[in-house]
Amino acid sequence: MAFVDKYGPWALITGASAGIGAEFARQIAAKGVNVALVARRRERLEALGAELESEYGVRSLAIAADLCADDFLTTITEALGTRHVGLLVNNAGSGMTGEFLDHDLDAELQMLALNCRAPLVLAHHFGRRMRDDRRGGIIMLASVAGIVPTPMFANYSATKAWNRFLGEGLHEELARDGVDVVSLCPGLTQSEFFDHANVDPSNWPAPMRATIMSAEDVVKAALKGLGRHSQVVPGLSYRMLMRLSRLSPGSLTPWMIDRVMRLALPKSDNSR
Repeated sequence: MAFVDKYGPWALITGASAGIGAEFARQIAAKGVNVALVARRRERLEALGAELESEYGVRSLAIAADLCADDFLTTITEALGTRHVGLLVNNAGSGMTGEFLDHDLDAELQMLALNCRAPLVLAHHFGRRMRDDRRGGIIMLASVAGIVPTPMFANYSATKAWNRFLGEGLHEELARDGVDVVSLCPGLTQSEFFDHANVDPSNWPAPMRATIMSAEDVVKAALKGLGRHSQVVPGLSYRMLMRLSRLSPGSLTPWMIDRVMRLALPKSDNSR
C-alpha cells in the first residue's frame, strides 16, 4: 500500500515549527500527504506550510496551540474541522539539563505535561479514529535517554522512557487493527533543543560532537521503520551504545553518563 493510502490524507505533526518536527513535515509532504502543523509560533508554521505547498503540491494547515494548556485538544480539533488525520507525529517536547533539585518545580511539571500528557491525549483521540478505519500510524518521539537513565537530565529521561513504553505497547495493541506505531529514539540531533536545554555542543569533546545527527537522517529512519519495527534508534553509534548498555552492570551506565554530562554542561549546571 502506498504511503499516502496508508497514512493520508492528513498528517498531524506537533512541534512542527523547527528541528525534527519541521523535517517530519518536509519528508511527509514529499510523500504526498497533507500536513497539519502544530506549535505555538504561527508565523513559522505558515511559512513552512507555504514552502511545502509550493514544493510538493500538498495542502497545509497551521495550528497555533499550547500543548500544555488544559483545552489544547479542542483548539486542534476545531482547527482541523472535517480533515481526516491518518498519521500522528507526537514530536513536541522539551528538556532541562542540570541538577533536578535545582530546577523550578513548575517548569518540571510543564515538561511532564508537554512530553507525556499531550502525546497521550493525542494518541488516544486520533488512535480511536485510526482503529475504526483499520489503518493509520502514530510516531512517538522518545530518545536514547529513554532507554538509558540519564543523570543531569533525569526528568526528561523519565518522560522519554514513558513515551518509549507507550509507543511500544501500542505497537502491539494496535497492530491487529491495522494501525502502525513506532517509538523513535534518537540520540543527539542538531536542532533548537540544544538552546532550550542550555547545552552548547561546541564545548564538547570531538568524539561527542561526531555523534550529533541531522534531523533529516533521524526522520528518514523513523519513516522507514514505521510499520516495520516497534522501536527505531537512528545511527550506528547509538545502536552500539544501546547494546553496550545492556551488557554493563545496572549502576555502571548511569554513573558513566553522569560524569559525561557534568563535563559537557556549563559550569553553572555542574558546579557540585
